[in-house]
Formats: sequence, C-alpha cells, structure tokens
Amino acid sequence: MVGDTHMAPEPIMDIAHLGHLELLTPKPEESLRFFVDVLGMTESGRQGDSVYLRGWDDYERYSLKLTASRTSGMQHMAFRTRSQQALERRVAALKGSGFEIGWNEGDLGHGPAYVCRDPDGHQVELYYETEWYRAEGALKPALKNQAQRFPARGVNVRRLDHLNCLAVDIRANRIFFEDYLGFRLTEQIVLDDGTEAAMWMTCTNKSYDFAYSRDHSGTKGRFHHLTFALDSREEILRAADIFLEAGVHIETGPHKHAIQQTFFLYVYEPGGNRVEVANAGARLILAPDWKPIRWSEEERRKGQAWGLKTIASFHTHGTPPVDAAH
Repeated sequence: MVGDTHMAPEPIMDIAHLGHLELLTPKPEESLRFFVDVLGMTESGRQGDSVYLRGWDDYERYSLKLTASRTSGMQHMAFRTRSQQALERRVAALKGSGFEIGWNEGDLGHGPAYVCRDPDGHQVELYYETEWYRAEGALKPALKNQAQRFPARGVNVRRLDHLNCLAVDIRANRIFFEDYLGFRLTEQIVLDDGTEAAMWMTCTNKSYDFAYSRDHSGTKGRFHHLTFALDSREEILRAADIFLEAGVHIETGPHKHAIQQTFFLYVYEPGGNRVEVANAGARLILAPDWKPIRWSEEERRKGQAWGLKTIASFHTHGTPPVDAAH
C-alpha cells in the first residue's frame, strides 16, 4: 500500500435513487392537463387533492404527486433506499440529529416512510417498500422490459430524472446530504470569498440526482425545478415545437449547460413551477473516487457551454413566490 495506511470510512450507499416528488399547484386542473396532454405523462391514481402521474418508463407506480394548494412549490422529495435494512440505517443515523421528523404510514404506491428535513427546511422522505407499475390493456407494451407502452402524446417524457432546490446555506445542505444520506458531490460553484453557491449531488452512477443553488432572496426552502428525461437532443428540440404549439411559455433553451453538460429546455407549468426536459442521464460518473469539479465566479461568468445567454429569471424565479414563502 502506498502512502498513508489510514482507511477512510466506507462510503454510504443506502439511497438507491430519486423516487418521486410532490408538487403543489394553485391551478390543479390546468397543471394536470399540462403534465398529461403536453408532457405526455400517464395518470396512475387519485387520492384526496392529489393526482399521481408517471413517465412511460418509470418502474414505480408514479414519479410525480400533483397536489392542489393555495400556492406553488414542492411539498416533499422522496428517495427509495436500497433495502429495508438500508432504510433502518438511515433512520438510526438521523435520530437525534435535529433534522428528523418521524415516520408516516406511506402514500399511494409505497409503504412506510421516514421523513426528515434538510438545513433549509426542504422535506425529504425515505422509503423502501414500493409498488411496481403493471401496465394493462392499452398501456401494456410490446416489450416486457419496458414499463409501459409509449404514449405517443405530447413530449412523451420517459422518466423523472432530477430536481433542483433553492437554499440559503449551500454548504450546510451539502454536509447534510453527505453525512446523513450518503450522497456524493460531483460539481459545485464556489465564489471568490469561499462561499459555496451551488452543488450537484448523486447517489447513483448518474452525474447528479439533484442540485441546489443559492436563493437570491435569502428565503429558505424554495423550489427551482424538476426535470424529466428524454432520450436525445432531437427529442428536446421537438419538445420546443410542442410547447410552442400548446402555448406554453418557454423560459430558456434549448441549449447546453457548461456544468454537467446537460442539453436542456425550461418551461413553466400553469401553476408557476419550472419544468425542465433534458438528456440529463446521458452522462455517468463511474469513478468510485470521483473528484468534485469546482467552478469559480470567473468561469461561471462565461455562461453556458454554448447557446443563448442565461435569462435573468433563471436566477430569480422560484416557487413558492417570495411573498407566499414567508
């Protein structure tokens, strides 16, 4: 063995993937029509004020819980653990941390979940027991290794890929996700004074499962966007045409991020939440000892990899609106 013989702690690999998120909307019927008719998602259940939706190749029953509310934003994000034992290990690690909330009985399509909050107040749900989606009738695919028949409707999003939250203290949130949940940092923005301004983290071989960026308003717990995966850049270009025909406001794109190299397109759904379609899952992190990429202020001033300059609203728009978040 070369160098120091001190062994670093074994990496925590208890979180399997992002399972779903609950999105709040003050315009439930309009938002539902957007996700079903424009994005091409499939309704897979209803309960109370919520509708459950899925991309055509999500293996679980749903990846989006759309809930009627007085305002917009994210109610919670949910991650599936790799086993029941993995869930119990994360629960034990969180107890006494000050971040724990406790168990709930589960939701439509999954079993009991342990709920905690990050340092910014975003609610995080951990679960293992889940219902695998079983397509029947007209939704049954020709190939048994595909979750559902291709809908041929609107944008035809394949699966939920990642989410992005706004936060006041990026460093505190990074440490929380590293120490308690075992996420790895893949890229980050660090300002000249050493302040961490944004982070991209993963629990899989994808280059990121979520991102956090600093909230310009200094408001805790707000939401930036959720992202659905498409298979190619060409599908994202076609999505732009579909959004145009549907009268959906395109905020920015299609073009390519410098960070993570994601080819992207951002729109707003009727409730005011930002939605991205991207080929985000195309880039993988296979190195077990990946060294996080750090971007400086000067490097970020150069903007995106190529394409249009980032629109100002991308750095200012979040949900719920600031006045509703207080």
